[in-house]
Amino acid sequence: MSLRQGPAGRGGSALTVAAVYAAAAALAAWSLGRTLWDGLAQPGAALAFGALIAAGELLRRASAHTAGPGERESAPLGAAGALAYALLGEAGGRPTTHGVAQTVTVVVAAVLVGLVPHLALGGGHALDHLARRVLTAGFAATCFQPLYNTGTLAQWGADGRLHPLLLIGLLALTLLCDAVLAAGLARARTGWPYGPLLRDELRALLGIGTAICATGVVIALVTAVAGLWALPVCALPLLLTQFAFRRFAAVRATYRQTIASLARATEIAGYTPPGHARRVAALSRAVGRELGLSEPDLDVLEYAALMHDIGQLSLLDPVPAGATAPLPPAEQRRIALLGGAVVRQTGVPAQVAVIVERQADPFRDQPVTARIVRTVNAYDDLSRPAAGPGGGLRALERLRLSTAQDHEPRVVEALARVLAAAGRHEVTGRCGRDHAR
Repeated sequence: MSLRQGPAGRGGSALTVAAVYAAAAALAAWSLGRTLWDGLAQPGAALAFGALIAAGELLRRASAHTAGPGERESAPLGAAGALAYALLGEAGGRPTTHGVAQTVTVVVAAVLVGLVPHLALGGGHALDHLARRVLTAGFAATCFQPLYNTGTLAQWGADGRLHPLLLIGLLALTLLCDAVLAAGLARARTGWPYGPLLRDELRALLGIGTAICATGVVIALVTAVAGLWALPVCALPLLLTQFAFRRFAAVRATYRQTIASLARATEIAGYTPPGHARRVAALSRAVGRELGLSEPDLDVLEYAALMHDIGQLSLLDPVPAGATAPLPPAEQRRIALLGGAVVRQTGVPAQVAVIVERQADPFRDQPVTARIVRTVNAYDDLSRPAAGPGGGLRALERLRLSTAQDHEPRVVEALARVLAAAGRHEVTGRCGRDHAR
């Protein structure tokens, strides 16, 4: 989903993105100039690793179009190849001398090749990805290449049995820096809180990040002994993982579309106004992110918000305008329980049904996800166009006056912050995760 930021937020975000781009551009320009001046060292290795990185980037771009909206994307093969080249000390038993500048130059050229089809298909935020690749490859190469080329690693005794541990440590530090950078760019693009974004990036490192780190180390070590012929063999496991990721992304996209289609049943049947479920889901996800919920919790929250009114299908007479907020508490609970029973038959996670069932309970007895759905649903019911000009402000005021019994103050204030950050009292966009990976 996308929210419009206020002037201050847009200014700070623009400065953050500009600073990252400027740093990446400066590093790339220096590297290219230095490489042109010094000449290309070990061109065979440069070409082999460049082809590996470009292939990984091309596969990433292909998978980006099978994922759901906002799905976190990564190019594990391209990342592992770039990091392995940055930490490459020998190739086939012969020392390499490519250094930091050539490492960055090869990575820039390979990523640009991988970006071509993505740009042709209208992909967005390609420069974010390029800037991250340049800075992370430059960081890893700066940490390793000068120490290797000057013989410092041999003096420290880190060129023998400790060498793999050194590579693992450097790659882990590099991936950590990349997570910090990715969260910062996502914060600049979306205006969402930095802490939860960073936490989700760090959690992702435990999965695909571990595979990237391990593959990068293996490529660097095996290439040092067996030469460039080891590249396709070492890359094969991660390549299969990337294909599996594409299938998983496609399944998740289909799953989300199925739930969205089920949610439209109340609109098609005339029980709720058009777009109500989508608005509640989008705004609920934004409020949940504002409150620091994790990505898995946000997914469950989104599904529950999409299906929160499905219990109305069991009613003989539709509720006027589909608004359940003005109904007596007992009637709200009855509809919520009917909805939970329907949701349990759809095969979605049990947590979704629990949220739907408990959205009408006293807020002190609800999980935070149910509190969010309850409050956002009430806001959408109270701020419809029929409420007239200023309906959004009046709806928020009514929610604030109901915090003693019906709505948690923390959720209401988070909703107010989300709406204020949007610059208007509505949310535009689509349901789903975003990250500029």
